[in-house]
Amino acid sequence: MSAILFGSISTLVDTSETQRRAFNEAFRAHDLDWQWSREDYRAMLDSNGGADRIAEYAQQRGDTVDAAAVHQTKSEIFRTLLQQGDATARPGVLETITTARERGIKVGLVTTTSSENVAAIISALGPDVTASSFDVITDVTSVDSPKPDKAVYIHALDQLGEQAGDVVAIEDNKGGVTAAAAASIRCIAFPNENTAGTTFAEALEQVDSLDPAHVGDLAAAA
Repeated sequence: MSAILFGSISTLVDTSETQRRAFNEAFRAHDLDWQWSREDYRAMLDSNGGADRIAEYAQQRGDTVDAAAVHQTKSEIFRTLLQQGDATARPGVLETITTARERGIKVGLVTTTSSENVAAIISALGPDVTASSFDVITDVTSVDSPKPDKAVYIHALDQLGEQAGDVVAIEDNKGGVTAAAAASIRCIAFPNENTAGTTFAEALEQVDSLDPAHVGDLAAAA
């Protein structure tokens, strides 16, 4: 067998700017005079974990904040914005999932975001994408160490009964690519709006849209 593993919700829908807007609205809700520009946000995307970004930013500024509380507010705002918006699957995503199913290739969503965010993105893409579109779905509760640690990929392989060499991952940020590479999984870099222009040295290739036949061939040839 073989599998295609989407590595974040932003490989399905480009949520990067929605995420940044949610951060800034959360800062205002917590009376913080912070405003992350696109340049600020892009510089933070080499690592994963929104609460960690908030804590690190506060430390740099010498501010004392409850990073977990701010991040919780941010997540709630993000899901509200997602529900209010018109979520559109990224180029080639729906076709790649459909082609994989037709060819008997497993599909996974291997992320370390919250289960609520996972549910929100799947709901936003329904009925074209549902939970049953995936053979495995992970979230932050699946492992103790989030990406860029490889743990969630190892967990997904165990759940699928697959070997690393039989799998292709699709990631949109450096931390995700690093996690896949650490698990010895070949990875396609599929940068989002705010990670475009990044060099993904550990990726097999970098694309602006997914070619369903090509991605399927990579998985089937493993």
